[in-house]
Amino acid sequence: MKTKTLRKDKVNIITLGCSKNLVDSEVLSAQLKANDINVVHESRKHDHNIVVINTCGFIDKAKAESVNTILEHAELKKRGSLDKLYVTGCLSERYRQNLEEEIPEVDAWFGTLELPQILKQFEADYKSELIGERMLSTPKHYAYLKISEGCNRTCSFCAIPLMRGTHISKPIEQLVYEAERLVQKGVKEIMLIAQELTYYGLDIYKKRELSRLLNALADVKGLEWIRLHYAYPSKFPLEIIDVMKDRPNICNYLDIPLQHSSDKMLKAMRRQITRSEMNDLISEIRNRIPDICLRTTLIAGFPGETREDIEDMKSFLQEHRFDRVGIFTYSHEDGTTAYELKDDIDQEEKEQRAQEVMEVQQEISYEKNQQKVGKIYKVLVDKKEAGRYLGRTEFDSVEVDNEVIIQSSVKIPIGEFANVKITKAYDFDLEAEVVI
Repeated sequence: MKTKTLRKDKVNIITLGCSKNLVDSEVLSAQLKANDINVVHESRKHDHNIVVINTCGFIDKAKAESVNTILEHAELKKRGSLDKLYVTGCLSERYRQNLEEEIPEVDAWFGTLELPQILKQFEADYKSELIGERMLSTPKHYAYLKISEGCNRTCSFCAIPLMRGTHISKPIEQLVYEAERLVQKGVKEIMLIAQELTYYGLDIYKKRELSRLLNALADVKGLEWIRLHYAYPSKFPLEIIDVMKDRPNICNYLDIPLQHSSDKMLKAMRRQITRSEMNDLISEIRNRIPDICLRTTLIAGFPGETREDIEDMKSFLQEHRFDRVGIFTYSHEDGTTAYELKDDIDQEEKEQRAQEVMEVQQEISYEKNQQKVGKIYKVLVDKKEAGRYLGRTEFDSVEVDNEVIIQSSVKIPIGEFANVKITKAYDFDLEAEVVI
């Protein structure tokens, strides 16, 4: 590839948004590297001359962050600090035409499924033999495994199908191969991700096959933890809970986004499930695995939501006492069916409602963490900061859940497991000491 400089090209890939975007960036990095192109991920050395920004277009805050990042690098290009600037990902997929007009400094824009076209900008070939190969940007002991792309759901608030298309599952054989390659690189934990896991297999096998995939992955030697994220609750395949119970290297952890508890809101959101059905599902999951960690996400401020709906959500949390909860404020996204509704709750009120809900969860989390004091857990040590080790139990995923702060005079290898005894508990974190 020719640029105005004589130095060898060096590409810096910047990833915004979710872990699914991160996997896409890792795949792009591997393809560039295989074509003898120097590539780094989110380098702070400023010794690169080309930048690829992988954007998020999910909600307003994410879109603003993506646009600001593009503008910052467009300014660097104006000053001559960059030779080329490319943009890919969800924001580019969704708003390409408008962005092309507004930010002419960008050399080319790409959608979410245009990896070969990006490579052409570098006079690079797409190497099909590299399917499953990635240049990991996570610590080497854990990685994300994307099992499908796109989504067939019709949730009224969600723009993901507009940016990622319809659901496409990866074959089980390919995913097992990817997992084996990750283990060879030192990965001990994989986190299964998709727009929604429970739909897996319907397109290529004509039935839900997440349980079969889990059994196949659990057979991969050296894979010690398998974690499930983004499991849609409607028509939930309960056989995956049985597989989770039977296979010791599948974490007793389930991320099951419910989004609301009020039947009125669930119907307006087109979630295809009722409060009663969610109650039954949660009870059945816990009946099969009593000590399972359940994580959910909720939305505050959807059009038409009342104070009664928020009180309903609070009581729902108190009834089911989830281990982990995240909450978003509603974002009015054009192209979604909810965009036809009036966005009738101002942002300050949305934030207030979300805060009230999180205060309820904070108490629940504190009480649940207090019950862990004095108990021994197996933790995966992620890093060392300020003289302390930071790790996670099987009940905690990366970045979004509790951390275990470990005091130890004995060196603990990063990326290895250790047994620890919990000594103190806070709202969202634990302190522990190593058990020799």
